[in-house]
Amino acid sequence: MKDLLTETADRAARYLAQIDNRRVAPLPDAVARLGALGGSLPELPSDPADVLALLDDVGSPATVATAGGRYFGFVIGGTLPAALAANWLAGAWDQNGAMSVMSPVAAKVEEIVLAWMVDVLGLPSGSGAGFVTGTTMANFSALAAARTALLGRAGWNVEEDGLFGAPPIHVVVGEEVHVSVLKALSLLGMGRSRVTRVPADAQGRMRSDRLPPLDNQTLICVQAGNVNTGAFDPAGEICARAQQADAWVHVDGAFGLWAAVSPQYASLLAGAEAADSWAIDCHKWLNVPYDSAVAVVRKPGYLHRAMSMTAAYLTPGDGREPWHFAPEMSRRARGIELWAAMRSLGRSGLQELIERNCRQAKRFAERLRGAGFTVLNDVVLNQVLVSFGSEQDTLRVIAEVQKDGTCWCGGTKWHGQAAMRISVSSWATTDDDVERSVAAMIKIGKQQNQQVPQ
Repeated sequence: MKDLLTETADRAARYLAQIDNRRVAPLPDAVARLGALGGSLPELPSDPADVLALLDDVGSPATVATAGGRYFGFVIGGTLPAALAANWLAGAWDQNGAMSVMSPVAAKVEEIVLAWMVDVLGLPSGSGAGFVTGTTMANFSALAAARTALLGRAGWNVEEDGLFGAPPIHVVVGEEVHVSVLKALSLLGMGRSRVTRVPADAQGRMRSDRLPPLDNQTLICVQAGNVNTGAFDPAGEICARAQQADAWVHVDGAFGLWAAVSPQYASLLAGAEAADSWAIDCHKWLNVPYDSAVAVVRKPGYLHRAMSMTAAYLTPGDGREPWHFAPEMSRRARGIELWAAMRSLGRSGLQELIERNCRQAKRFAERLRGAGFTVLNDVVLNQVLVSFGSEQDTLRVIAEVQKDGTCWCGGTKWHGQAAMRISVSSWATTDDDVERSVAAMIKIGKQQNQQVPQ
């Protein structure tokens, strides 16, 4: 075992050491070689060292270099050194994070991480949380708590009686609501289309002056960090209206909530602390390994009621039991790498990470605008949308940038216009990475424009 783990560490270290000098996207022939991992399942056991070597030799060249500094797609962070090391150790520990009796360390670090997050993000003291896989499940868990609370006000026990014949819940979302919220609503039986959509402004922010009438059976989903523009819904105004009506406000803050750690950007979240629940992604801007997110609820009892279960052989302890606050029972102890990431960065390191990425996003916008291309959004955080001309021009540039391999950015549609979407959210991104990447974008953009017939 020791020799195998040492070999694993050597191979992983070699992969990370080479990542800055390789293409971000793999070459087609590397992807094609993945077939070597298949075939019929061997009849006899294989030497673990041989299995590792095959996986590395064939798999590593076919990875996307998201752990490096020049990946700017899908708001994907890298993995902080301390978080990666903690992830490996947690893998060796092989802890089941369901109950404190199964893993005292897993249960305790969740309590510690929750306290740290509530502190640095300015959320209400005493909030409860479930540690889940990603923002989709964080939204699902928080909205399940909202469903419990709202139907409970009407005298309906949704956990026992389901939704057949239940009083209706009025769901309000912005026109730019993220698909993960809609998926969570569908999973909870509240429907993707049975929502009231509030118009958004030019940057994708929900217009609080267009909110419909609210009451104590209303659930409002607010966005903190538009996935295209980075813009924030006016949480303070919306929460003030909601409190008057005793409505529930949920904040989808996958990456945007991390802006709260910076005095420079915290004002974007003004009033969000008055909401009832929040979804926070951790494998984005906190830069921990996949998969990791947190659903936070102001009044933990609603989350506990929505998620808890009982069985004769599962006797809870006296303290917080993780499985009572998340959809899964058996699960990995993902709080361990969260603890390591936050402990290694500290408050100042978190602030520096957020502010550096935001500054780098602004640098992308300045350089691309200066080269004659159109930046489509106000760069308020870490998101940049750029057009390289017509839709065909922009799509060609995106394809060529991905093919070039210097960096990787995806495409999107914004107000009917094709755009390249640049998301800066990795601890590993240096200013040199930005300059190398933007130089490649500008070169390819100008080459494509020169090839277009006049």
